[in-house]
Amino acid sequence: MRLDTLVNNINYIELVNVEDLSGDITGISYNSKNTQPNDIFVCLVGEHVDGHEYAEEAAANGAKICLVERRLNFDFPQIVVEDTTETIAQISDLFYSSPSQKLNIIGVTGTNGKTTVTHLIQKLFEANNQECALIGTLGHKFFSADSYYDAKHTTPQAPELQKLFYEINEKCIKNVVMEVSSHALAQHRVDYCDFNGAVFTNLTQDHLDFHITMNNYFKAKALLFEELVAGDFAVINADDEYAGKFMEVISPTVSLYTYGINMPADVQAKNVVFNHNGASFDCLIKGQEYKINLKMNGLFSVYNVLAALTTALASGFDIPKSIKALEETGGVAGRFEIVSTSPTVIVDYAHTPDGLENVLKTARDITPSDGRLICIFGCGGDRDATKRPKMGRIAEELADKIIVTSDNPRSEDPQQIITDILAGLKNVKDVIVEPDRELAIREAQKIAKVNDVILLAGKGHENYQILANETIHFDDREKVKEIFGTH
Repeated sequence: MRLDTLVNNINYIELVNVEDLSGDITGISYNSKNTQPNDIFVCLVGEHVDGHEYAEEAAANGAKICLVERRLNFDFPQIVVEDTTETIAQISDLFYSSPSQKLNIIGVTGTNGKTTVTHLIQKLFEANNQECALIGTLGHKFFSADSYYDAKHTTPQAPELQKLFYEINEKCIKNVVMEVSSHALAQHRVDYCDFNGAVFTNLTQDHLDFHITMNNYFKAKALLFEELVAGDFAVINADDEYAGKFMEVISPTVSLYTYGINMPADVQAKNVVFNHNGASFDCLIKGQEYKINLKMNGLFSVYNVLAALTTALASGFDIPKSIKALEETGGVAGRFEIVSTSPTVIVDYAHTPDGLENVLKTARDITPSDGRLICIFGCGGDRDATKRPKMGRIAEELADKIIVTSDNPRSEDPQQIITDILAGLKNVKDVIVEPDRELAIREAQKIAKVNDVILLAGKGHENYQILANETIHFDDREKVKEIFGTH
């Protein structure tokens, strides 16, 4: 991409030490260590790191020019803009020739359920003979049968995201379903992405370390819906307390579809029943009734399926064919995944108060009358601390036995995180506290009887644990198989 093309298409304050605009930019970087010759280096200002401090290193590695928010005191070409976080999204879109405009992109946002819903929607596209790529927490893949390509974020940074859209176009895939996190929306990572549909799952407490208030959290999520235009569609969970607020930000020219169980909706579940094999319910879709039998369990799974099925309705898919595909689909890795059966050990990603409550209630549904429900969980460090006592209280109310351990403590003292969790309990004397996550799982193995159900919550699909000074390999599912076996 020519440098003059880039400069002429962005709003900038001034050019510094720029004598020639005729050269080419061959890449976009924001990590000085990864900067290649002729890259434009973007100085992003984050929560902990200021990219301006690494501009000289990027220049030494061959950067052609730096995008900055303030003049840097060294003799090197610079483009000064008001906000590099916003501008990196614009230049990424320019660099890859606006690839999202050539795609049908559906964004899924919400506190819980994003990963499962995106996977279900990908399956529905394929069941209706359309290829669909997926981008999210587990990584990205071009087809459902693919292995995942690694992901650093639920929603990639703008250069990686636009490059991925470009690659999807190159593979002649025309549909994309992607998780859109509140961080990505607030940090402009999905600016200049042309979404054709948006799906809202739910909004409950999470990420308040970043958003501070629930209203800010809502406003970040709402950005996805505010950008929809005529011809696009929105899918809203009518049962969620924020449903009305989301509907208010959607243009009247956008097609609105709703789903739910308790509130009237375009796609509504009735007579929901759970058993060891999964969930079943009657589903009313635009006045027509269908019987649905899922291999997935729990009320949250019913909501996830309703979200996907409503997206199918909005996309004009064959409904009976879509229902059949959903009935044949099992769960997603690390989402209420039964890893061992004697006793039953379930691994789940639940790391919010609402998420933990949902999976504990579902685990209770499959706990035999003569068995106990044992919950092992912790909370992440350097994250919203106010949810810790709430999660402790929920675990105490819904489980028969609690083992409090570490999740990803990061830079925080694991014992302090545990203390915060215990503050929410009325009775701590029967609680087992074991900061070492592997030893906590072994404690559960010692006390569990064959009819007990153990829920290991917090990390789900993750195969690592982030400690103060290092990230180590740690996979809950691997540890469960090693300690309990796979019977």
